Amino acid sequence: MKILYLAPQPLYQERGTSIANKLVLEHLSKRGEQIDVVTFAEGEDIHFRGVKLYRIPDLPFLRGIRPGFSLKKIICDVFLMFQALYLGLIHRYDMVHAVEESVFIAMLIKLLYGTPYVYDMDSSLAQQMTEKFPTLQKILSVFEFFEGLAIRYSEAVVVVCDALGDVARKQTTTKIVTLRDVPLFKEEATTDKENLRESLGIGGKIMMYVGNLESYQGIDLLLKSFAIAAKEVNDAHIVIIGGVPNDINKYKAMASELGVHDRVHLIGPRPIDQLSTYLQQADILLSPRIKGNNTPMKIYSYLYSGKACLATDLWTHTQVLTPEVSVLAKPTPEDYATGMVNLIQDDNLREELGRSGQHLIEKKYSYDVFVDNLDHLIDWLKLPQAQRT
Repeated sequence: MKILYLAPQPLYQERGTSIANKLVLEHLSKRGEQIDVVTFAEGEDIHFRGVKLYRIPDLPFLRGIRPGFSLKKIICDVFLMFQALYLGLIHRYDMVHAVEESVFIAMLIKLLYGTPYVYDMDSSLAQQMTEKFPTLQKILSVFEFFEGLAIRYSEAVVVVCDALGDVARKQTTTKIVTLRDVPLFKEEATTDKENLRESLGIGGKIMMYVGNLESYQGIDLLLKSFAIAAKEVNDAHIVIIGGVPNDINKYKAMASELGVHDRVHLIGPRPIDQLSTYLQQADILLSPRIKGNNTPMKIYSYLYSGKACLATDLWTHTQVLTPEVSVLAKPTPEDYATGMVNLIQDDNLREELGRSGQHLIEKKYSYDVFVDNLDHLIDWLKLPQAQRT
């Protein structure tokens, strides 16, 4: 199958959707599919057999694209649209695989050239827009209308979690395939790994957060909660991995204001292939997300690490996490702080949750399950329309 793959993100960068794109492209390559990828100028090249990258122009004012919508991203999407329309005209693809907002480009390609498309729904665009810009809430129905069109005119919808599956099912009887994220975890430890306890001078428990520091991730909640918990557990520390310099400085200042700067360590990004070596050094793994419905990619690696997980009791987490594999706390500083204290003080609970979480991943959310579901989708798309069920 010859596929036009639209990836409106920097590819490749070590962040959620970009990582997911790489996983999909790698397996499509192994299957022998031919894929032309249209993506942003930023990012490291990836090299898979049968995969060719087409990047938009590398303009200085379009660098530093952050997650979520922005003026920069919209401009990049316009460049991506023209590149995709050109390729769609000269190559006549069997299928367009459209990630996130590029689905509207795929709709245009279908209208002009008749090429069908798959909508890779990594998040709800309607929800994402209104959460980032609350003043748009009054026209939420308009965003939902256009999102619904994109879903209904697709050959299939790919979702990463149950919440997005529910959104898709409200709009269509189109085939819906769930491709959940997988653990980004290497079990073998490297001999030259960074020892956090040694380098940061930590003698007690380590609570760790890994990911970007965008507002929806709940880092404000995390720090306010720790300021409360620190009064009861005086030997616990928080290590925060990830973020860009502006966000890191912002939260360092906040930790100082809260009086916990000496026990909060914002150490910046670390390579994704070293993730396992950092998770293994933690006693508790944190996901304080306060917005969104899609399950954070980090959750799968957290669970597979065998460490106890503390998350907010919101649908973004509870479609995967249960009290049997994690501690779930209401997204308030007091409740999240209570979760911290309970886990820090209960060694047996941490061990039990860690084992249960690891078992859950091996059973339901492994890479093999991801591959099986992707194979099922591609094999189904190759069938004549009359044979699809």
